[in-house]
Amino acid sequence: MDLRNGIGLRPLGNTPAEFEQDLLSNLYYRRGTTVESASAQDAYETLALTVRDRLAARRARTSAAQYAANPRWVYYLSAEFLFGRQLSQNLLYSNTGEVAAAALKAFGLAPGEVEELDVEPGLGNGGLGRLAACLLDAMATLDIPAVGYGIRYDFGIFKQAFADGAQVEKPDAWAFQGNPWEFPAPDDRQTVFFYGHTTRDSDGNTTWIPGEIVLGEPSHMLVPGYGTDTVNIVRLWSARGSESSFDLSRFSAGQYAEAVQEAVRAENISKVLYPDDSTELGRELRLKQQYFLVSCSLRDIIRRFRLRNAAWSEFAGKTAIQLNDTHPTLAIPELMRLLVDEEGLSWDEAWEITQRTFAYTCHTLLPEALETWPVALFERLLPRHLEIIYAINEGLLGEVRSRFPDDLDRVRRMSLIQEEPERRVRMANLAVTGTTAVNGVAELHSKLLAETTLRDFAELWPAKFRNVTNGVSPRRFVRLANPSLADLITSSLGDGGWINDLDRLEDLAPLADDPAFLSRWREIKRANKVRLGLGDPDSLTDVMVKRFHEYKRQQLKLLHVITQYHRIKNNPGGSYVPRTVLFAGKAAPAYHAAKSIIRLINAVARVVDEDAAVAPYLKIVFPPNYNVTLGELIIPAADLSEQISLAGKEASGTGNMKLALNGAITIGTLDGANIEIRDRVGADNFFLFGLDTPGATALRAAGYNPRAYYERDDELRAALDAIASGAFGGVGQEVADSLLNRDEYLTLADYRAYVDCQSEVDEAWQDQDRWTRASILNTARTGFFSADRTVRDYISTIWHVDPVHVPHP
Repeated sequence: MDLRNGIGLRPLGNTPAEFEQDLLSNLYYRRGTTVESASAQDAYETLALTVRDRLAARRARTSAAQYAANPRWVYYLSAEFLFGRQLSQNLLYSNTGEVAAAALKAFGLAPGEVEELDVEPGLGNGGLGRLAACLLDAMATLDIPAVGYGIRYDFGIFKQAFADGAQVEKPDAWAFQGNPWEFPAPDDRQTVFFYGHTTRDSDGNTTWIPGEIVLGEPSHMLVPGYGTDTVNIVRLWSARGSESSFDLSRFSAGQYAEAVQEAVRAENISKVLYPDDSTELGRELRLKQQYFLVSCSLRDIIRRFRLRNAAWSEFAGKTAIQLNDTHPTLAIPELMRLLVDEEGLSWDEAWEITQRTFAYTCHTLLPEALETWPVALFERLLPRHLEIIYAINEGLLGEVRSRFPDDLDRVRRMSLIQEEPERRVRMANLAVTGTTAVNGVAELHSKLLAETTLRDFAELWPAKFRNVTNGVSPRRFVRLANPSLADLITSSLGDGGWINDLDRLEDLAPLADDPAFLSRWREIKRANKVRLGLGDPDSLTDVMVKRFHEYKRQQLKLLHVITQYHRIKNNPGGSYVPRTVLFAGKAAPAYHAAKSIIRLINAVARVVDEDAAVAPYLKIVFPPNYNVTLGELIIPAADLSEQISLAGKEASGTGNMKLALNGAITIGTLDGANIEIRDRVGADNFFLFGLDTPGATALRAAGYNPRAYYERDDELRAALDAIASGAFGGVGQEVADSLLNRDEYLTLADYRAYVDCQSEVDEAWQDQDRWTRASILNTARTGFFSADRTVRDYISTIWHVDPVHVPHP
């Protein structure tokens, strides 16, 4: 019998009797309890283990197939992965939902009760993490050999609560009761250095003498594909103190805190996602996190490479590392350090390998969002990496001077080191310099990256710049989030194959003129609203769910809400379309302006909801702690998708794709992926308003004066005056002041176009057949925005990898 890679193990059956037997076995032998004494938590964890076992068997066969093929791998490095709850997905992907429901009867439990105990892993915050999770799902579904690398944060970014309308951050102890979906792998620990100094021997070889040593201990979670036997992994690193980090002599002397202070300092690295960086210690901890991630991951990638390969000349041909934003950019100087200092390669050899290995996804257009770090911090924390960055910079600037000999300003702009007002390392410049490809995440974003944000680099290396428009997982955000709609699509298309071939949704378009299909579509949308529990399911559900940032312009939506409130109050006998306006999202703890907007929204909601004359027509809802789980309830219930960022500021968006895919109609600007959504669904099925990117640029250049818009628009003036006067519980004066005196994101300039466009929304809503037809066409024509298509684009334009098919037993 061959026991390697699971060959020869007893197959795990999927009949009800076989599943129940495995469930009971796990209850007895792995949970250590019995049916009679089992708690609901026991039932959940036992079910999770039983489902995990089936995926683990597929993982063993995947590993065997991938080992035999020795392919080029994709390694996806990301500070965030926002997977959502695992149980419902893994039941679907392992095709065990029905047998699991039958087996749970032994516990007297229904699947829904157990699924409520499944905790969403706190490994991400927003679109960056959700995109990363969707791409890993798509890679497994497409049989691409891939590993995701991240940090196993003990606490997620935070749980959002409201106190008197203000955001309050509470710890997100997502793994407090453990995580049955992960496999610890302490034998694969890696050693990470910090601080210290460098020395050089007589041959010029450099050695880093560290001042602190931390261990990276991995665990991994399974990432199954849908409709395939492939199961990939995401490997997550926890920081641990070294063996010497516990001081027994101090402990014996009663100095208990001092005895463990080194271990505590080490473990802080993986304690919290995005620690507050408003202090020097917070900034240092963030940079330590970033280096910890890449140092552990690169050593693990090299370990994996050496399982089947030896020559460094083969490394780039077997390894494609995608940097998801600038957080993992330290992987570039770290690989150089490993190749030059530890492996003895020449600088030129190492640089060629490094550039061929890495690719970089940029997720922003905001210059202030391009990450930089103080040189002084680098010098203290990562002295060898600063030396390597200086050497990379020397080569870069030599090439720039050669190509543009008289352009000193260009040299200054492109340098990896910013000189004024403080010497800082520019991580985006490093990411572009050390990679083979740089991609934006929507057509407009990629165009503007090359024309504005990274223009100098695009002129130096135009072939590096690509576009890969984002996508979302239809398995997570349609099949799991909206099962009734998924069933209707399956019955209409004849089979469920569309889940992995989203272009087939186009075949729904002819049904947009079928009265029976329109009626069923409306029934499903209404049922989703009832499930969400907002109140009147027949009102227009107007949804704005996204991270809070001034450029995303939640403040513009709020001005419309206040305007509508005033219209109803000033004309109580008028005819109004009932609306339920739903906001959801978090603001960064130190982002005072965004938190002020949150508090104002809640204050306006209190006033509106307590007004009996307005309540039948306008309701504002702001559920706290927006995450994937809550999104799976909100997105299927949405009628109107608010995508109203200032044109030229949003990289792409993925919430806009999820909402359109579930039949919400977009009201939006020509920003990010809105442009591509509108192009595909048709102008008649999209509510467009506002400045485009050239218009916004021209308005600023002409000297934008927000007060001029305030003075000439009576409704805008009334809305801002109400805020400034304290009409909403005395809250919001700082928001009004910011809009009137600065308005960096041209909110007041777009106000009138936005409010008038919302009147068009009201008109369209009153013709329910017209609205439903547009809703159907939004779903039918947004198959392009599948994460599967995104991964195929990466494969064809950047990664150049081949699938490895796992044979079915």
